[in-house]
Amino acid sequence: MQKITPFLWFDNQAEEAVNFYASVFKNSKIGNMARYDEAAAAAAGRPKGSVMTASFELEGQEFIALNGGPHFKFSEAISFVISCDTQKEIDYYWDKLSSNGGEESQCGWLKDKYGLSWQIVPSSLSKLIAGPDKEKSKRAMGALMKMKKLVIADLENA
Repeated sequence: MQKITPFLWFDNQAEEAVNFYASVFKNSKIGNMARYDEAAAAAAGRPKGSVMTASFELEGQEFIALNGGPHFKFSEAISFVISCDTQKEIDYYWDKLSSNGGEESQCGWLKDKYGLSWQIVPSSLSKLIAGPDKEKSKRAMGALMKMKKLVIADLENA
């Protein structure tokens, strides 16, 4: 087990979300799902037999999802960055994660249908916006600030 594992609080969609993320990321595994027994269900106000926690792995990163109720929501204060080597990869993750109730934002950010924030960025982004050619980096940053989904060619040609 890795030292630090993101723990994601859902209202009641943990199992659905885990299955969704596993379908989006080709290198994924679904682990154990602990279900609410009678005592835990009564204490938490959750249905008996529903998923309490589910472990899963995406691209080697372990996560745990919890059905904890409507008390807490995701915010942009926490996001997951997906580094992409090609435009095809950016397009794939952008389309999969922003569809069916997701929400596109600026500069490669989006929220998925569960409200979790993602940044879909080219692997070369830091080199493009903080490279040795300060003028080129400034133009790339200017181009980035005008985009929702990032377009590698537009950043490179800025």
